Amino acid sequence: MLELLQGPLLISLLAAMVRIATPLLFSAMGELVTQRAGIWNIAVEGTMLIGAIVAYMVASTTGSPWLALAIAILACAASSLIMSFVTIVLKAEQFVAGLALNLLASGVTLFWFQAYIGGREAPTFIGFDQVPIPYLSDIPILGPVLFSQRLLTYVSFLVPILVWFFLYRTKYGLEVRCVGENPKALDVKGLHVGLRQCLAIMFGSMMSGFGGAFLMLGYSDKFVPDLIAGRGWLVVVAIIAGNWMPFRIVGAIFIFAFLEALGIHAQVVGIPVPHQLFLVLPYVASLVLLAGLRSRTHQPVALGIPYNRE
Repeated sequence: MLELLQGPLLISLLAAMVRIATPLLFSAMGELVTQRAGIWNIAVEGTMLIGAIVAYMVASTTGSPWLALAIAILACAASSLIMSFVTIVLKAEQFVAGLALNLLASGVTLFWFQAYIGGREAPTFIGFDQVPIPYLSDIPILGPVLFSQRLLTYVSFLVPILVWFFLYRTKYGLEVRCVGENPKALDVKGLHVGLRQCLAIMFGSMMSGFGGAFLMLGYSDKFVPDLIAGRGWLVVVAIIAGNWMPFRIVGAIFIFAFLEALGIHAQVVGIPVPHQLFLVLPYVASLVLLAGLRSRTHQPVALGIPYNRE
């Protein structure tokens, strides 16, 4: 195992960690805004899957990964209306609604994929290439790890900062947090609680779709039904482990990404350790983080509680 932490293998391991963390960062920051607005949207897995299949169909048809990314985000924005209607209008149990949407997305995307290929061999496409940053990519160790990635990976570094700024330094971010803490106070001021929750769900779904589409366009050339492979659930776990604080969530995500990258490299090198062990390591790490970081919880008070006007 120690051979993975030396020389070129260590650089490859850290670079893989950054690649794996990229779609999780997009999805987690979107889901954080949704939960800060008081909505437990655990349909992240299904939304990422929708983003991936739409991106695949558009990219393999048009050859444009950027167009595929844009349409995938719009498709996930449209799908968020289902969650909004069920949880805000019908005031259904949010966990049940999220599970149902995950199951729906799993079935619908498989149907779309089979209908799209129509029995033929699944078409491939050319996705996003790496974009090394001049000079910076030549820095020893840091260059290959941080500055020889895809363009949207560099964008993902900024997303937590932008989300933090929105939530804690803007009027609209304050309103979002107020919805999750004390929606009645917002309602008394004449501000529409349901509208803000709907917009938060839409933003979260768009970011989850972004993550799923980037996973498809950046690291694969062919869709497979289990492409997301539980990453949506890891996003939800990372938010809890990060105590609903943007930069703590980033730390949790990189821990999960490192463990996944470690498992992949261990199998490539041929280390005689069951790969199932590496599959459970992120969840074990989440339990450790939960035990060590949640001395004071920052969970929104009204999270998961439907708001009813009196």
